[in-house]
Amino acid sequence: QVQLVESGGGLVQPGGSLRISCAASGTISSFNSMDWYRRALGKERELVATITSSGTTNYADSVKGRFSISRDNAKNTVYLQMNSLKPEDTAVYFCHAFGVYPERRHVWGQGTQVTVSS
Repeated sequence: QVQLVESGGGLVQPGGSLRISCAASGTISSFNSMDWYRRALGKERELVATITSSGTTNYADSVKGRFSISRDNAKNTVYLQMNSLKPEDTAVYFCHAFGVYPERRHVWGQGTQVTVSS
C-alpha cells in the first residue's frame, strides 16, 4: 500500500507564497489522478486542485490563477505552489491519490496545516 506524506505547511503572511509537497512511498505513475484537498475549521472538505497521469490540471475557482499543481514522477512527489495567499486559504491541506489498477483505490495523506495570517 502506497503511503502519502505531506510537508511544507506553515505560517505565511497574506500575499505570500508557499509550496507544499506530497511524497509517495511508491510510484505515483500508477495512479490515475492526484489531488490536493483542504479543510478549513468549521467547513467541509474542498477539492483544490487535480493533476491526472497525463498532466491535465484542474482547479477550484477560488484558487485559479493563484495555485499551481505539478508532479515529478521521478521523485514520486506532487506539489502545490500557492501564491497570493489569502486568510481564507487557511486550512489543513490533504494529498489524495486515486487509481483503478490493480484495484480501485483511494489513498490519503495525513495533512499539513497552512495558516495565512499577519
